[in-house]
Amino acid sequence: MRREKLLTRFKKLFLLTVFFITQLYFNPAFAHVLHYQNLNKLEFDLYRNNQLIGQHIYLFIRNGQNLTVQNKINFKIEKFGITLYKYSSVAQEQYIDGKFDSFSAKTNHNKRKKFCKIYKKENKFFIEGSSYKGNAPEDFIIGTWWNHEIIKYGAQISAGSGRIIEQTVRFIGKETIKINNKTYTALKFNFFSSDPSLSKDKKLNTNVWYDEKTLMWLKTSFEKTGYWEYRLKYFD
Repeated sequence: MRREKLLTRFKKLFLLTVFFITQLYFNPAFAHVLHYQNLNKLEFDLYRNNQLIGQHIYLFIRNGQNLTVQNKINFKIEKFGITLYKYSSVAQEQYIDGKFDSFSAKTNHNKRKKFCKIYKKENKFFIEGSSYKGNAPEDFIIGTWWNHEIIKYGAQISAGSGRIIEQTVRFIGKETIKINNKTYTALKFNFFSSDPSLSKDKKLNTNVWYDEKTLMWLKTSFEKTGYWEYRLKYFD
């Protein structure tokens, strides 16, 4: 009897998961980034171990059907007034008629310079990065989280270094979350590395929440020498 109950619960959970994934995959919002045509700005606070350490800001600039997404991130970790770690990055994504066209980023990673450029070369996308140089996989997206279509892709490109990260995406469930005194009904996904041979510091294991109605990015969390969170502060 107990086994039958467990199987029934598992079937219900499986069907619920299929339902939400189906809703997302076949929602017209997945057509392209024009889904975000009314979005002008996203501003996130960045926390480490529940302490505010920086900000991440996205600006959405339009010219007809073309979109430029500019983002800037700055944070630092301090102890006893001494800066132990500092990170800053500026990046830009270009979309033509709703389709990805190019990307560029420059990053200062604790005084180490990193970069990433993605552009078309002989009808294929080519990556020039501090960690990788070569052709991009056919199935890829920039790992910048704001675009909910990232759940559909088999690989994301590190915005900081150009590294190709093969990913598996799991739908965790529907959750009610509260951010800055506002309550959202969110869809939670887990992104993790498909390659089990990667070292722990290279493995992707990140949770991301998107608003159920608008699919706007709300929150991200992961663990890496501490517990990190991106929390939506402001949007326009």
